[in-house]
Amino acid sequence: MSTEKIILGIDPGTTIMGFGLIKIVNKKMSFLQLNELDLKKYSDHYLKLKLIFERTVELIDTHHPDEIAIEAPFFGKNVQSMLKLGRAQGVAMAAGLSREVPITEYSPKKIKMAITGNGNASKEQVAKMLQSLLDLKTLPKNLDATDGLAAAVCHFYNQGRIDIGKSYSGWGAFVKHNEDRIKK
Repeated sequence: MSTEKIILGIDPGTTIMGFGLIKIVNKKMSFLQLNELDLKKYSDHYLKLKLIFERTVELIDTHHPDEIAIEAPFFGKNVQSMLKLGRAQGVAMAAGLSREVPITEYSPKKIKMAITGNGNASKEQVAKMLQSLLDLKTLPKNLDATDGLAAAVCHFYNQGRIDIGKSYSGWGAFVKHNEDRIKK
């Protein structure tokens, strides 16, 4: 029996949101799409969040992914940047949850490790490895798109492993898995 799955990978950002889609058929991975949402021309942060939400919902409604893998924000020194990045990630996650698509988040180091074997790999190294793995003819000029694709590939490689990160299909699943955190 053939098993098929589509994974949407997202690299959230308020300047550029990168995303990629892969299809899994009988445990074999193939490339579907790689692109980015360019938000540089917008100055209103709330408009950017709205556009991230709308584009993520559009991707879900078009490609019907079975799962979403999203890159977790890394901890930087600039608190304002972290706040904006966290909002972008939250909005993308909310879009997935609104369509009841399970979401798993991965740290940038875990994604780089899964793709290249080196958690400190550069964006260029990750992109070149993805190009080789998925037989991509060309790479985009902005590597945020390959970062989104890398999240999807990382998720595929981590399927069936224990401790792949936090994954919830909705609020009910979150509550069920975190009953000890609920005040009664």
